Amino acid sequence: MSAALPHPARPDAMPWPTRVAAIDWAQAVDDLHTQGHAVLPQLLDAAQCAALAALYRRAGPPLFRSRVVMQRHGFGLGEYQYFSYPLPDVVAGLRDALYPQLQPIANHWNTAMGLAVRYPARHADFIARCHAAGQLRPTPLLLQYGPGDYNCLHQDLYGEHVFPLQVAVLLSEPGRDFTGGEFVLTEQRPRMQSRAEVVPLRQGDAVAFAVHHRPVQGTRGTYRVNMRHGVSRVRSGQRHTVGIIFHDAE
Repeated sequence: MSAALPHPARPDAMPWPTRVAAIDWAQAVDDLHTQGHAVLPQLLDAAQCAALAALYRRAGPPLFRSRVVMQRHGFGLGEYQYFSYPLPDVVAGLRDALYPQLQPIANHWNTAMGLAVRYPARHADFIARCHAAGQLRPTPLLLQYGPGDYNCLHQDLYGEHVFPLQVAVLLSEPGRDFTGGEFVLTEQRPRMQSRAEVVPLRQGDAVAFAVHHRPVQGTRGTYRVNMRHGVSRVRSGQRHTVGIIFHDAE
């Protein structure tokens, strides 16, 4: 009698490092080059999303270093908290696992835009560069939106050293946990009006996108496109997102 073949692992049973490795990175790289963003489907499962979202209630140290109420600063409505070091295991692990996939794109973009900065292969080495320049504060964050909340278009620039891509993971399920609250990107090309794009996401999906600018090939060579991102108004329910930013803050 032959041995029974093992059942393949269900997608929702895969650990997140396996999910990172299983992403179609060829397609993601192409999407980032052509449109400045790429959806990374089902990066986290429902249980991981719920566990991360539940951390928001544990306000303040030692888990979080600061809390920002957006309305006080003109950022929108809603709030977010920056994690402290040491980061939660999943957040730190995603930061380290995603960085080497995005680092070649970052170097390619800087080359295309004529920028001299190059990024090392390991995230730890890039963080050491940030810390040597006085950018010591961790930037991964957990965001919470309720009815009527939104996030104005912005760029997450925290100092001289900026990694040009970042990742946001939606922790809530659209249509069940909240309505509205779409992730929005805009790009401003020279001498043209801004173009907006809504990126559809489900719970556990991530979007990788340009932080500041990216290169676009035009008829007269390569030029820089200025990028901003935000979240449209939440109509009902509660929306949580974790943001993975690869540079630290001053």
